[in-house]
Amino acid sequence: MYKAIQVNKDTFWVGVNDFETDLFESLWPLPQGVAYNAYVITGTTATAAIDTVKGPYLDDYIIKLKQALNGRTLNYLVVNHMEPDHSSLIAELQKIWPGVKLIGNAKTVPMLKGYHGITENIITVKDGDTLDLGGHVLKFYTVPMLHWPESMVTFDTTTGVLFSNDSFGGFGAHEGGIFDDEKNKERWEDEMLRYYACIVGKYSNIVQVALKKLGGLEIKNIFPSHGTLFRKDIKQVVTLYDKWSRFEGETGAVVVYGSMYGNTRKMADAVCSGLAGAKIKDVRLYDVSRTDPSYILRDIWKFKAFALMACTYNTLLFPPMEALCSKLLSRMPKNKFVGIAGSYSWSKGALTALQDYAEKSKLTKIGPEVEVYASPTVEDLEKCYELGKNLGEAIS
Repeated sequence: MYKAIQVNKDTFWVGVNDFETDLFESLWPLPQGVAYNAYVITGTTATAAIDTVKGPYLDDYIIKLKQALNGRTLNYLVVNHMEPDHSSLIAELQKIWPGVKLIGNAKTVPMLKGYHGITENIITVKDGDTLDLGGHVLKFYTVPMLHWPESMVTFDTTTGVLFSNDSFGGFGAHEGGIFDDEKNKERWEDEMLRYYACIVGKYSNIVQVALKKLGGLEIKNIFPSHGTLFRKDIKQVVTLYDKWSRFEGETGAVVVYGSMYGNTRKMADAVCSGLAGAKIKDVRLYDVSRTDPSYILRDIWKFKAFALMACTYNTLLFPPMEALCSKLLSRMPKNKFVGIAGSYSWSKGALTALQDYAEKSKLTKIGPEVEVYASPTVEDLEKCYELGKNLGEAIS
């Protein structure tokens, strides 16, 4: 994306692709890169940028921004979100356009000072406040904890464009087109769900609040800060967010195992066989030591059931499984069925820890709980098969 792209009337995409960052937030893999979407609106009386991009991409961003402005000055910068991949270049914009005014809400103000030492030329807005650019009237809505306390969205009441911040965003850089009607849905949906599960999912109850809050707007386009821009069919993405935030899973199951020497893996294989015996076609089997948690979280969000199976390590739960359970408890997915199984040799520990997770998760637990000493026997594997079949029958 080497130039500014007009995305609506007087509205331009001035974002960048990042294929160099390996880990988003130093946590989540980016095999397809990530896009930092930024925008500018050129009204008849004033201009306004919507967010900036990550710091290393200053030159690309400024070139596109100046292209879109076409010789005009930048009057306003709307700060929808203060996370640095959105806001790194605020001070740089002030150097180029010293009179630019920053638009944010009350919780934005201390962050502007904390991150950039900025205390002047700030306009503080509340829910429903507007900014008239001439031919474009922007309206601001706070969406606190989606996914930071200062998060807000900006709605152009003239064009019907919702600049949605991290909401409706996804991993993945733009590969050619930037719009939903220029891409295959399969290409962006999985990365959007992975982004949701890792970044937004913890706040699913607030997603429901925000959907209701914005539901009365005549939204024609949804332009997020990451991932695909939606102009052809915004209903599809709103429906996905509603479904994900309600934890409405598809018929399928995820089996996650942690195994040092292959014995717990044999148990996981038997659970998968049991799911197949219950006619479940969508089954995902993951080695927790070798699969990044973001992909496991994504599929646990996607499907109705999952099983966690791990060995004991130094009297405790196998560490990669312990880390996954921590991430799950932080996000608290609901309306799921869960099965658990553990193995041990000289000391028990894994099953007890998984039982503790299952209790805290408040999910519907499916039995039998299986605990195996050393290597699983035929009888042990039959119990694992039964666990898989019971999970499958619960979601059929």
